[in-house]
Amino acid sequence: MSASAHWLDERRADAAARFAAAGVPHRRIEDWKYTDLKPAIEGANDDAAVEWSIRTHPDSVEVFDLASADAPGWVREHLGTLPQNAMAAASLARARRGFAARVPKGVAAGTVDFEWSGSGSGRALIVLEESASLTLHENNRTDGFSNIGVEIVTGANARVTHLRVANRGANAVQVEEYAVAVAQGGAYRAHLFNGGAKLSRAEFQIALSGAGASAALSGVSVLADGAHADITTHITHAVANTESTQLFKKVAGGASRAIYQGRIAVAEGAVKSDSRQTAKALLMGSRAEADLKPELEIFTDDVKCAHGAAVGDLDLDSLFYLRARGIPEAEARNMLVRAFLGEAVDEIADEALRGHMWSLVEEALAGAMQP
Repeated sequence: MSASAHWLDERRADAAARFAAAGVPHRRIEDWKYTDLKPAIEGANDDAAVEWSIRTHPDSVEVFDLASADAPGWVREHLGTLPQNAMAAASLARARRGFAARVPKGVAAGTVDFEWSGSGSGRALIVLEESASLTLHENNRTDGFSNIGVEIVTGANARVTHLRVANRGANAVQVEEYAVAVAQGGAYRAHLFNGGAKLSRAEFQIALSGAGASAALSGVSVLADGAHADITTHITHAVANTESTQLFKKVAGGASRAIYQGRIAVAEGAVKSDSRQTAKALLMGSRAEADLKPELEIFTDDVKCAHGAAVGDLDLDSLFYLRARGIPEAEARNMLVRAFLGEAVDEIADEALRGHMWSLVEEALAGAMQP
């Protein structure tokens, strides 16, 4: 990103100071107990910059290259302003490449299809003005160590649908942080696919800051031997009459590790908040591991909040039922796994996006079904 802008220099310096004070996260930090980043990035090049490309975007979406000087006012207003954890602060301080995109007021913009590749740090900023709508189709194809920070800001009654795909990166260490602010009447919908990596962590910090704001997250992780995938979410119901749902399904084969940590915080006075979170995992062999940890922090009355988690193997009675009707065991197991994942995939309303998610699942299952 441009080093000549005084406003950006100040924000980067502040971010660098916060990262220096916090340090690289490690397993003795509660939020990172299942994903020890410190040894995973030893020797990583701090000066490297990921590559980004926007493969398609509508003419109605304004795009700005963050490596350029003279950023428009909407970039200066929002870039680096949302709450950030230590790694998000590091990406802001170190990123030399990235992009920003803006959807004007009232525009139904269609789809922005973008991709990350290479290794290093990167940033993205997505801004939707009042009553705008946008679909984001994100692909993470990074290798080596990457640390990417994404900020999404919605105006009143704006709507974002976000499909994030992280295919298997056997030698990659992928860290990505999302900070999302949802204004009054706004909606953020995220659908995630993760094939795992040497170490993979995607963290979402979502603030429902206006009445009627909502967030709905669903995700599928399908992991083959040696893969690691961590989805961590923090959703804050900051005001009254907000809603959030989360549904994550995970299939872990071989010696893979699937992680979900979800924290819901309902602020004082945020009455009529409605929050539900569910995480389930199937272990396809004795070496696989799943760590599921939903949490609730409620500081007010008159709310509806529920959470649940479950880890296990395929239901043996269901497997016996299918085999008794002449279905081979491998086919029967595949049918049951698809049925298990289907609830999360079917959360995607758009038929084309849903079909794309199923194709990713089918490809990944071939590796994950190995014990």
